[in-house]
Parts: sequence; structure tokens; C-alpha cells
Amino acid sequence: MRSFEFSSFGNRRQAAFGRGCGTSIRFKVLRLVACSIALALAMNAFAQEKSEAVPRDTGGDLLWKKLDTRVEEISTRLDGVIGVAILDLTDGRILLRNADRVFPAASSIKLAILLELYRQDQESHAGAKGKVRLDEIYTFDPKDLVEDSRIMAGLTPGVTRVTNRDLAQFMVAVSDNAAANILYDRVGRDNVNTMLRGLGLSKTMLRRKMMDIAAARRGEENVATPQEMVRLLEAIFKEKALNKEATTNLIKQLSTLKQSYIPRDLPQNVQVANKPGELEGVRTDSGLVFAPNRPFAISVMTAYDRNERGAERAISDVALEAYHYFEMRGKTSAYGRVLPPAEGR
Repeated sequence: MRSFEFSSFGNRRQAAFGRGCGTSIRFKVLRLVACSIALALAMNAFAQEKSEAVPRDTGGDLLWKKLDTRVEEISTRLDGVIGVAILDLTDGRILLRNADRVFPAASSIKLAILLELYRQDQESHAGAKGKVRLDEIYTFDPKDLVEDSRIMAGLTPGVTRVTNRDLAQFMVAVSDNAAANILYDRVGRDNVNTMLRGLGLSKTMLRRKMMDIAAARRGEENVATPQEMVRLLEAIFKEKALNKEATTNLIKQLSTLKQSYIPRDLPQNVQVANKPGELEGVRTDSGLVFAPNRPFAISVMTAYDRNERGAERAISDVALEAYHYFEMRGKTSAYGRVLPPAEGR
């Protein structure tokens, strides 16, 4: 009997211990679940707080996609080949379409000659020897004339004296080929190409003088890509190629009003520092567009153009679409609200 009673007592103690142990385990599990839920809620609240603190600018992305779509539509309509690069100089975003394809640069290559002239002038003022200066004098010689030298052809042989800056102005304003060739000789083709390589541009090359048809037939074409042209313009704009003063003066000269395609449909008060080019079957234009509060660099290059006027129109259309985007981004908040100009503007 005692044995039974002991056994019964032992079983009751064991059962009680088992119930106590189970309760303890269940309590720990419940505590663990509660902690997990609390942690998840806290993390969710933190994520929500972070999301509210840094809103996403999806509206700007949609506008950029619309610009890309419109550029594609313009490109598809052109009876020829087109390359486009549009660089936002504010946030570095870039739109590219056939932008690494090599195109004939036509007179847009004169932008590289202009930059090398300013670079050498800057080095000369810093004490470097053997560099060309903007104020050096050139006396007109008729043997330097080539086709499309509209200003130079009207000068008086042996009498008219102009500076290298004047020659650059002829080259920029009316794309005078004789002026460009004189500067080509003075700054040196190899120096221009070395400068381009130094800026990381491997496909943009100055190979021949203007109107050298024999050299062009040998394949010695002056070439560039749209992407490298906007990178060249970016280097100028961000003062990576020249100091502040020289940059200001170059952009001012490049902004001379001229017959060209990028500014054709833009508001007249918008500054455009560009250099167009044309050859048979080829139209190009590359420049800086100072849209209010949101400047950008653009290069549109075409080739195999059956309709050259159509190619010119395509360049103007792309430039206008780009301007619409940057003009809007320059006056709106991150949410797309148009804001009044800041005080003092």
C-alpha cells in the first residue's frame, strides 16, 4: 500500500512538475513572439519615417522618360542616321542614342581648335614658352583662302591685320574656313588631339584642314561622337579644361549669335554656346544651353541625310524637347510644383 501510495505521490509530483515546466516554456515562447512583433512594428515605423523624410522624385523620372521617347520618335522619322547625347549639368544624368557612333564632325570640330587656342593662351600667360596667344597678330595673305571663307575673302592683302582672337571670332560666328585653317596651323593639330586625349576623349579627332577634300577621300575625316562632344562641353563648363576667366571668355565667344540648329526654336533670351557643322549629307550641332536654373549640354549629329533640311529640323526638334524638360525642371520643386523665382533673381 505504501509502495502504491509512494508511487501515486511520485506520479502526482511528476505530473505537477510537467505542468509547471510546460507553463514556463509556453511563457518563454509567448515572450519571444511578443518581442518579434514589437521589433517588426518598430522597424516598420522606422522605414515609414525614413520614407517620409526622403520622398522619391518619380515625377522627374517620368519627365525624363518622356524626353527619351520623344527623341526616339524624332530619330525614327529622320531619313538618315542620327546620334544624340543630352547631359544634365546639374545632376549628371545623360540621355544617349547612338551616342558612341563616330560621325563626321564637320565644322563642329572647330570647337576643339577654339579650346586649344584658349588653353595655349592660358599657359602662355602662366609663363610657358612657345605657346600661341589670343592677341598675336596675323596679316592677311590671299594664299590662305579656301572655300567658305566669307569674312577672310573680304580683307585687304598685306594690309589687314587681325589677332588670333579675331580669327576665332570669324571661325565661330560664320564658320570661316580660312580662319580655322590659320588657327589649325598656329595651335597645331597634334596639340589639339593631345588635349582631347587628356580629357579622356578617344574617338574625337582632328585629322585635316577644312575643305581638304583629298584628305577626306583618303579617310582622314575629322570625327567625333555625340557623347564625347557633350563631355568636351562639360569639361569647359565645369572649368576642367581652362581656368575660370578663360572659361568665361570662351563661352562668351562661343555664344555669338549665329545661324545654327540648336537655338532655332528656343526663346531668344536663352544663351546658347554652340558650334554647328554641315557637309553634304551631314548636319551636326553641339553646345551648352543655359536653360534657367538648369543648364545642359547637347550634341546631335547626323549622317547619310537624304533630306538635309529634314536633318536640320531633327536637330532643332531634339533641342526644343530637351529645353522643355530642363526649363520645367529648373522652375519646379521635387514634387513638380512651379515655384516663384528666388529673391534677387
